[in-house]
Amino acid sequence: MTTSDDMDVYPYSFEGTLQFPLALFESVPIADAQSKSGERFVVVAGLDRHMAEQVKHYSLDENDADLQENTSDKKRFGEGSYEEWYSKGRTPFALIHEESDSVTAICWFGPKPLGQKSMKYLSDEEREAGKKIDAENWHTISYRSYNPFRGKGHMRGFVQFCIDTYLKAYPDAKLWAIFNSKNEGSIGLAQKLGFPPRPDASHPEEHLVTMVRE
Repeated sequence: MTTSDDMDVYPYSFEGTLQFPLALFESVPIADAQSKSGERFVVVAGLDRHMAEQVKHYSLDENDADLQENTSDKKRFGEGSYEEWYSKGRTPFALIHEESDSVTAICWFGPKPLGQKSMKYLSDEEREAGKKIDAENWHTISYRSYNPFRGKGHMRGFVQFCIDTYLKAYPDAKLWAIFNSKNEGSIGLAQKLGFPPRPDASHPEEHLVTMVRE
């Protein structure tokens, strides 16, 4: 069991280990979770079509100012193709609210060179050049929660469980994250999960902070 200040996660028993990446739109339930308030959730590895459509819907929600300002999801999932994003070797997890069957949060990983900026901040030339750079065993982590579940204290236990699960499949992976410096919530959570800022890999001129897991 993974326990944190906000959520208890109860992993299912598997024979062997999950093999990542999963097939496109394959989704495997891997744990039950319960918040301190008693709400029940399921943690899944991989998003099925319905889950991916929910993520696209969230990414296009102009009323969600925090998501629009702090992430590249509108370009990544809303205007872009989930299939194209997945083909880059991404491994997503989702926290599903059991009663409503809603995606309440996602967390994903994948090979990416240390310090490479998110899509929102890349020019077309930088995006093409980045495809040719060897990640050298660096793997990015990214996460976000969605309204009306944001701010209810679900993320720490969920993301920690995702990290533990991913590192079982990729034990040599070196994890890092990059955030808008104004995104205090995500930065604070990263610090609690063992990701201190790394100034030499950051982009202060663009208000971006790179954080590396110790």
